[in-house]
Amino acid sequence: MTPAGRQVITGPEFHYHLLRNALQVFNRNPHQLDADEYGKIYEKTERSFALESLVLASDEAKRVVIPERILDESVALVVARYPNPGEYLLDLSRNSLDEQVLRSALRRELIFDATMQRVAFGCAEVSDIDVGLFYELHRTRFAAPETRIARHIMITVNPDFPENRRDKAFGRMTQIESKLKARIDRFHEFAVRYSECPTAMQGGRLGAVTRGQLYDALDAVLFSMAAAQISPVVESELGFHILLCEKIKPGKQIPLSDAAPGIRRLLWERRRRRRQQDWIASLQGESGI
Repeated sequence: MTPAGRQVITGPEFHYHLLRNALQVFNRNPHQLDADEYGKIYEKTERSFALESLVLASDEAKRVVIPERILDESVALVVARYPNPGEYLLDLSRNSLDEQVLRSALRRELIFDATMQRVAFGCAEVSDIDVGLFYELHRTRFAAPETRIARHIMITVNPDFPENRRDKAFGRMTQIESKLKARIDRFHEFAVRYSECPTAMQGGRLGAVTRGQLYDALDAVLFSMAAAQISPVVESELGFHILLCEKIKPGKQIPLSDAAPGIRRLLWERRRRRRQQDWIASLQGESGI
């Protein structure tokens, strides 16, 4: 199937690209896609196949040799996705492929990947100065936020149940709050007994919470509390809550020594991608694409 008005791309390996892209984007085979989905995948496949063909025609790619052992392993990985050899061969046929074409397509893919790795290999090393400068320019990225260890008790509001109508739910919660005031150390027991949230099974445990993780009303109250303090009754979109702030872990700046390995990897990958992009752009310029 080719989208109406589109030129058919020659080369049996094109069907492998079509299958690979359909599985990556929609997790379905090309023949299982509707017309709109197929059109999008076909366009993506045109680009990926053209890029692969451009790279494989380069002098760098012509120097790459893929050992048969590596190719055999790649084929075996594809075969292993199927419950039996019959299903494997049937799926190849459905996608206009056979074992020889698959092997050829996988060889192309391996050469492409090896060529791109070779091109990226020559990029400049990331220096300590580069790492330090990135850290200083992006200090907020390396700030660990303040964290609150919290629990809660929740009574839902549901007009379909008399005991959970808003006034009844609020009344039940104020009674729980009154009982809790002198028994904060038993908060988890109250949560197990009274809370209508699934967290009741863990004593109402919300765990480590940072700003913005809870509903706005709960967030505002929790981050205004002191450690070992319970809140008054708070209303959210779900119902009524009582919060316990068990512990406060202040925010802190991650030191450069801890952040450096991740920064170095990030900058290294950026340089590799930029070198690959520049090289592909030069190929496109030379070919007039």
